[in-house]
Amino acid sequence: MLQLDGTSLTLENLARIAQGESALYATAEALERMARSRKVVEDVLRTGRVVYGVNTGFGKLSDVRIPSEDLKTLQKNLILSHACGMGPTLSAPETRALLALKINALLSGYSGARPVIVEYLLKLLQNEILPVIPEQGSVGASGDLAPLAHAALVLIGEGETEMKGRRVSGAEALRAIGLPALELEAKEGLALLNGTQFMTAVGALTFLQAETLARAADVIGAMSAEALLCTPVAFDDRIQAARGYTGQRESAANLRRLMANSPIRDSHMQCSRVQDIYSVRCMPQVHGTVRDQLRSLREIFAIELNAATDNPLVFVEDRLNSISSDSRRGRFGEILSGGNFHGHPIATACDFLAILVTHLANISERRLAAMMDPAVSELPAFLVKNSGLNSGFMIAQVAAASLVSENKVLSHPISVDSIPTSANKEDYVSMGAGASIKARNAGRNATQVLAIELLAACQALDLRAPLQPGPATGAVRHLVRQVVPMLVNDRILANDIAIASRFIESGQVVRAAESVVGEL
Repeated sequence: MLQLDGTSLTLENLARIAQGESALYATAEALERMARSRKVVEDVLRTGRVVYGVNTGFGKLSDVRIPSEDLKTLQKNLILSHACGMGPTLSAPETRALLALKINALLSGYSGARPVIVEYLLKLLQNEILPVIPEQGSVGASGDLAPLAHAALVLIGEGETEMKGRRVSGAEALRAIGLPALELEAKEGLALLNGTQFMTAVGALTFLQAETLARAADVIGAMSAEALLCTPVAFDDRIQAARGYTGQRESAANLRRLMANSPIRDSHMQCSRVQDIYSVRCMPQVHGTVRDQLRSLREIFAIELNAATDNPLVFVEDRLNSISSDSRRGRFGEILSGGNFHGHPIATACDFLAILVTHLANISERRLAAMMDPAVSELPAFLVKNSGLNSGFMIAQVAAASLVSENKVLSHPISVDSIPTSANKEDYVSMGAGASIKARNAGRNATQVLAIELLAACQALDLRAPLQPGPATGAVRHLVRQVVPMLVNDRILANDIAIASRFIESGQVVRAAESVVGEL
């Protein structure tokens, strides 16, 4: 069991939730916090004060006062009208993460929603009922309105869900778990729609994969360096210390350990080569920069997991400044309208994340290309004997080249763009949803490029026989060779690339190396 309380969700626990590994529950304290914030909303309704999001229209229509008898209809209309999503749908892990983030945000007690909203969302997760959420349609300001509307549709018996491998209507899914369609009260539709949960779910899971990818890049890069008969001299700690970056020193230390005690390395200790290609020699500088920047991004994503990103925000009495005398303050607290829904922190982080994984892919493809060229590698062309009859890894490198070129487009920042919406009321938006999807796609491409390099490095090490790789790189080669045999004659490589990608994504590549050298 894993608790959600609105304040203490971690990236690692979000990953567990995304994979369906943890049953969730809300703490009693957090549910009580929600109940107290709801009193503030109900006080507004009793007194008749005009408060945005409670008894007004939304966006450009915020000046329209809504009669009390229409407030429930207003909330339902809000969900229905905002469900304008298009395109591919989120994966199951991304959807679980989104629902968990929405639950956590509501439990913070700043939205004024009733605890029953959280109870319904928890029931969806507990019964593996996942709303069908399209990827496209959010500009990342006023929250991820369109995708979150599709998530909320299920609560009111609308929309579609994935349930036990079948796509069923929201109404059918609720009936299956014995719940009536929920009738939303004032402010609750807005609480469900406002927020950065879409971009944060996609971005945070992509970030965690990027951390794994950065460690795997050191492992795979070491295998390629060893296979290319490169020297680890450039990884000497004195060189790294002279510059001073933490990530650079970490990456260089990893490379030294990964290449240690290698018979292949020992065989060319006295060779005449003075310097290696940049894609090997400068791995600490490139991989290390990625490591350092990921550390800074970790803080951003960690904060956003527990952030209040609704609007307006409800502040109960014990969260208010005691000297406040604002006329908007009610008996139980105050409701303040602001801009925490704006996705700029996550949008810029995701843009940067796409750039970082693209660097890992770019330098990987250059090492891969070096192994293809017999003038550089001193191995058979395209890493296959009887070249000509066999094409070997020729087109695998072409595929990698196509992915790194695609990533260069995906690395163009979208957060520097904005397009006015809602009749210019929402005139500067974050594009955070697009940034998160872009980063995720760039990360997938980078993983596949590194997977191709991994396969090529294993093949190149095989071709160095009877010389053997070092213990750490040998352990990784053994992992791969348990499933993917050496390429002797041409075969379909797409299957091999998919397997190698899974080895990287799952962390198996890193763990195989760590079983020899310790934590990387």
